[in-house]
Amino acid sequence: MSSNPTKLLETATLGMGCFWSPDALFGSLPGVIRTQTGYAGGTTAQPSYRDMGDHSEMVQLDFDPEILSFEEVLRIFWNNHNPVNINDYKGRQYRSMVLYHNVQQRGQAEQVIRERERAGKVKPETEISPFTAFYPAEERHQKYYLHRYPDAVEKLSSIYPSHQELVNSTLAARLNGLAKGYVNLAQIKQEISGWKVHEDERDHWLDLISRIRW
Repeated sequence: MSSNPTKLLETATLGMGCFWSPDALFGSLPGVIRTQTGYAGGTTAQPSYRDMGDHSEMVQLDFDPEILSFEEVLRIFWNNHNPVNINDYKGRQYRSMVLYHNVQQRGQAEQVIRERERAGKVKPETEISPFTAFYPAEERHQKYYLHRYPDAVEKLSSIYPSHQELVNSTLAARLNGLAKGYVNLAQIKQEISGWKVHEDERDHWLDLISRIRW
């Protein structure tokens, strides 16, 4: 959670194969405020999972650049998938892709690629294109791993009564990362202890996640 809710967040839109694991991976990271899965990178109007057209499965994250830089987001991105193995598998559904939201992000992507090449790594076969639109995926594809644990979803519903509130919450993002194994409960509790929220609210969250049956 951002230490200051009024500060400007940055958005990253990334494709690295099936979007379930990237949603959990980035959702586990301190500095990431919210994540969602969806479709982007193509021109087809109103894509869906069954009719994706020329779009790809993507994850979109809003993050606090004072805690997590876009360059670090990209390093994590390239260190956690193999563009060669996923590109052209199932057409454009699974593509390695960075959709930059501004000129600065494009420059940062090029900088990280040069950094990797200087370290002896092969230039990634990643499509780097300007962002145009993002279409959120269906409910069943949001926080996929978290939804494997009905008790977690039931307890979180007391805080987030609607599906969209749950998807947009930082807490659900972290617990989705926990459900996939990218972070442990102790790390999440330690992070929550430092969030700038009312003490009663923070204590309620800590108690609630302590009682979840995984």
